[in-house]
Amino acid sequence: MTNRSHASASMVRLNIGGKKFCTTVDTLTQSEPESMLAAMFSGRHTVCQYSNEGYVFVDRDGKHFRHVLNWLRDGVIPSLKDSEYAELLREAEYYQLIGLMDGIKSALNKRKEEEEMGTELTRTDIIKCIQSERVRFRGVNLSGLDLSKLDLSLVDFSFACLKNINTLRANLRIVSRGLLSCPMVCGHDVDAEASNFHNATLRECEFTGANLRGALLAGANLQSANLQDSILIDCSFCGADLRSAHLQTADLTNANLEGANLEGANLKGAKLTNANLKGANLQRAYLRHVNLRDTHLEGAKLDGANLLGAIR
Repeated sequence: MTNRSHASASMVRLNIGGKKFCTTVDTLTQSEPESMLAAMFSGRHTVCQYSNEGYVFVDRDGKHFRHVLNWLRDGVIPSLKDSEYAELLREAEYYQLIGLMDGIKSALNKRKEEEEMGTELTRTDIIKCIQSERVRFRGVNLSGLDLSKLDLSLVDFSFACLKNINTLRANLRIVSRGLLSCPMVCGHDVDAEASNFHNATLRECEFTGANLRGALLAGANLQSANLQDSILIDCSFCGADLRSAHLQTADLTNANLEGANLEGANLKGAKLTNANLKGANLQRAYLRHVNLRDTHLEGAKLDGANLLGAIR
C-alpha cells in the first residue's frame, strides 16, 4: 500500500448531527481505548457510511464534538461556562470517555473552590470589613486589589494570596503570635505567615515585629519599609526593592535576597545565617557588627557599605 493510500485509509470522516469532522483512526482509538468511539473504529465492527463522501453519521449534537476530538488529540480540558461543561459531560458519557468525564468534574470542582475563596472582593468590601473589631482574611485571594492608605494593622492575612496588591502607605503593623510582643499594637495578635506579596507595592509600609515566615515578597517594592524586629525566616525577596529599608534585628535566616536592591538599607543586628545575597546591591548599607560568615555574598555590591566590626 502506498503512503497516500495508507493516509486515506486511516482518515475518518464523521457527520455528528449535521456537523462534519475529519480525524484519524489513531485519534479515535489510542487515547481512550475502552470508549465507544474506539470500539466503532477498532476494526472489530462494520461501520456504515451514509453519504457518497464517505461520512459516518452519529446521531448526536455536534456542538461540542470538537472538544471531544481535541481531548483525544492532546488531553486538554477546554475552558467553558458551567452550562457548557454540563453539555460536554453528557457527550463524554455517551461516548464513554472516562478520562474526559473525570477532567470536566475536576475543572468544575476547582472553579467551585475558587468561588468559595472570595475572588470577587472589592476595595469597598475590604473597607467595610476592617471597620469590624477583628478582621480575618485567612486563605482569602485578595490579588490585584488596591489596599493603599488603609489601616490594616489588625488584619490577619495568614496564608492569604496578596499577589500584585497595592498597599502604598497602608498601615500593616503586625505582631507575631507567641513569638514577639509589640506594645504599639495593644497586644493584638496578627499573623502574615506564608502570605503572598509577590510584586506588591509595600513602599513605606509598617511591618514592625511582623511574622512573615515563608512569605513570598519577590519583586515587591519595599523601599523605606519598616521591617524592624520582623521574622523573615525562609522569605523570598528575589529582585525586591529594599532601598533604605529598616531591617534592624530582623531574622533573615535562610531568606533568599538574590538580586535584591538593599542600597542604603539598615541591617544592624540582623540575623543573616545562610541568607542568599548573591548579586544583591548592598551599596551604602549599614552592616556594622553583622555576622556575614554563613551568608552567601557572591557577586554582591558592597561599595560604600558600613562593615565596621562585621564578621566575614
